[in-house]
Amino acid sequence: MDLIRIIVAIILPPVGVFLQVGFGKHFWINILLTLLGYFPGIIHAVWVIAKY
Repeated sequence: MDLIRIIVAIILPPVGVFLQVGFGKHFWINILLTLLGYFPGIIHAVWVIAKY
């Protein structure tokens, strides 16, 4: 299941984070990072999926 979340996180980083942790602080941080730059959003999403 983590592989699917990582693939989703590469395509749409906030969705990958949402699937892992829901509407928590990491979700909102990821939305902000994705708006500021696509790659920071991807890095954060993969980090959240790997950590949790």
